[in-house]
Amino acid sequence: MSKDTAPVEAERGSPGKGHQRREQRRAALVQAAMRAIRQHGPDVAMEDIAAEAGVSKPILYRHFLDKGDLYMAVSETATQQLRAALLSGLASETDPRTLLRLAIETYLMFIEREPQLYRFMVRRSFTDRPLPRDPITTNAALISGALATIFRDRLHGLGLDPGGAETWAHAGVGMVQAAGDWWLEHRTLSRAGLRDYLLMMAWGALDAILQAGGSPDRMLGTL
Repeated sequence: MSKDTAPVEAERGSPGKGHQRREQRRAALVQAAMRAIRQHGPDVAMEDIAAEAGVSKPILYRHFLDKGDLYMAVSETATQQLRAALLSGLASETDPRTLLRLAIETYLMFIEREPQLYRFMVRRSFTDRPLPRDPITTNAALISGALATIFRDRLHGLGLDPGGAETWAHAGVGMVQAAGDWWLEHRTLSRAGLRDYLLMMAWGALDAILQAGGSPDRMLGTL
């Protein structure tokens, strides 16, 4: 064995380095898939992704078990980006109205900037088998949990019943997501207009909780 070939063979024999190279290659292929989705839309074909990556389909299948595995990898990468942007603005010291406005604006900006990628994740038409988990639902649950924690602490600090914080957070996130899906397809108003309507609705619900002292019994008693 020559001195020149020994280091190469040693590197190939290193499980750690081999795993790192595979992960880097997989990540590069995910980025290529995202570019292909932006170009071809949510019904992108594996051939389109392979062409964008500059590889053959068999090479793709060396790194992903099937189309479902690639869908999960792309969706998890995209939802991680969205979650990072959203969570970075969820600070407990921010006043509640500003916090809500920032969260809604960040979400709407993301789906407006990445409409084809968002459709790819939501429609799930690319994959041809049931998935073990749903990145969209997981992401929504994490954001809802962060909002619930912030507003639960805020209600508790005001001496109010914090029990409604979690319900409000999950309902609010679901409302924004559903309205965003509709808006992306119809665009009957501007992003700022949709943001302001959603803010009005989300804030109105939270204000009702505050006015009722956190208890639905007190609100229902006035009806």
